[in-house]
Amino acid sequence: MARTRSAGYDDQREMILAHAAELFSQRGYPATSMNQLAEACGLSKPTLYHYYRDKYALLVQIAEGHVARLAELVRGIEAEGLPAEPRLHRLIIRFVEEYADAQHAHRVLTEDVRFLEPEDRARVLVMERQVVDGFARALVELRPEFHEAQLATPVSMLLFGMINWMFTWLKPDGRLGYDRMALIVADLFFGGIHRIALTSLTPVPPPQDLQNPQEETPR
Repeated sequence: MARTRSAGYDDQREMILAHAAELFSQRGYPATSMNQLAEACGLSKPTLYHYYRDKYALLVQIAEGHVARLAELVRGIEAEGLPAEPRLHRLIIRFVEEYADAQHAHRVLTEDVRFLEPEDRARVLVMERQVVDGFARALVELRPEFHEAQLATPVSMLLFGMINWMFTWLKPDGRLGYDRMALIVADLFFGGIHRIALTSLTPVPPPQDLQNPQEETPR
């Protein structure tokens, strides 16, 4: 007979994930032990292994779960059927809000994804590209000439560059919170998006202007 899970099983898994993300982001994945995680969670080590088979399983779940939430965010906003500009505006605001509440997971994704096995890393990369593609689609609707100039993805990556590391310098209890900074990012982006000149640009082979054309991610 299959063993039934307790009512709080999923909550306990989420609690462990949250502590693991915090420890990985502070110490780094290699330097964090299951003993340290068990202590942070207030659990015995055998109990910890009841929920996750090893430290690597936690890393996979943190990275994949974070990107899956971002991809779902893009799909949800696209499903609202907004025109391109308000859709992009909403994407920017919601992503800044999401990063504010998922700082540890985002740092793990950014810094520790290199420890994933190739198959797991490839799966995360597919979802990351889906996230970038959501922004790029809106950009092409907003400026159709970006399609021929192959600028939609690079400009999307520039936008991610503005918001991805905000949590490293923005003080949560400072004068500017994430809600205000999200509006500033949107103002900066929309103030410049229509000023990108294409007169000196010609279509280029995809996408040699990116540092690593194999990994177009929102990190």
